[in-house]
Amino acid sequence: MSAADDIQLNDSELSSLAYWDNFYAREKKEMMDNDDFVGEIWFDENGAEEKMVDFLVEELNEEQLFNEKEQIKVLDIGTGNCHLLVSLADALHEEYEGTAKFLHTGIDYSPNSIEFAQAIVDRQFDPSSPLRENHQFEFERVDLLQKQSAYLTKNASRFDVLLDKGTLDAIALSQQPLEDFDGKKPMNVYAGQVVQLMHKDSLLVITSCNFTEAELITLITSEKSLSVHKILKYPKFQFGGTEGTTITTVAFKKTK
Repeated sequence: MSAADDIQLNDSELSSLAYWDNFYAREKKEMMDNDDFVGEIWFDENGAEEKMVDFLVEELNEEQLFNEKEQIKVLDIGTGNCHLLVSLADALHEEYEGTAKFLHTGIDYSPNSIEFAQAIVDRQFDPSSPLRENHQFEFERVDLLQKQSAYLTKNASRFDVLLDKGTLDAIALSQQPLEDFDGKKPMNVYAGQVVQLMHKDSLLVITSCNFTEAELITLITSEKSLSVHKILKYPKFQFGGTEGTTITTVAFKKTK
């Protein structure tokens, strides 16, 4: 048994498709009733989205990450209401110093999420807007934990930047073994599935509230081609003599 196999969480309905499909059905209805509604922003109280976006803009500008590419491909894993993708596109439109265009892809296993995300983008960005000249959006329903996934095959090594804000957390709330993966738990399958979508030097940026920094690193680097690129910092607190944070964000790079 590996160290990643030792990590334990409790089962929760937040890991189920039914929960999230119902959740985004309600979000879609709210949007129809309220023109300003954009959906719930996960980890908003921690400023996680801003940290992820600022980090990526800095990497692309100061480190000239993927500077040689004509189009940089971004994947939002478990896109939900696509707020992270939209925030990133807005920031890049204002601050990106390179010449590349961007393809922003959102995947989710909830059909209602995909419909909601597409509606948000269509409402927020007119097709003729300056932003849409350099930023394309696409959304697709995908079950990331499907063993023989046509999506993983079709998009192997495709993406430059992959984002996860809370999706691994939700996946990890199912402790039920997956028969197609020799009885492994979903969270222990995650890295091996995601890495198929990455090429050498791709970045995977994950924000989690269910795992400590050490646990998240252990879980993801169990896939040997992934290593820690940068740890984003949050304010720390002390409790019972132990120092920690309520949230963690780690950027991983595929090294081979």
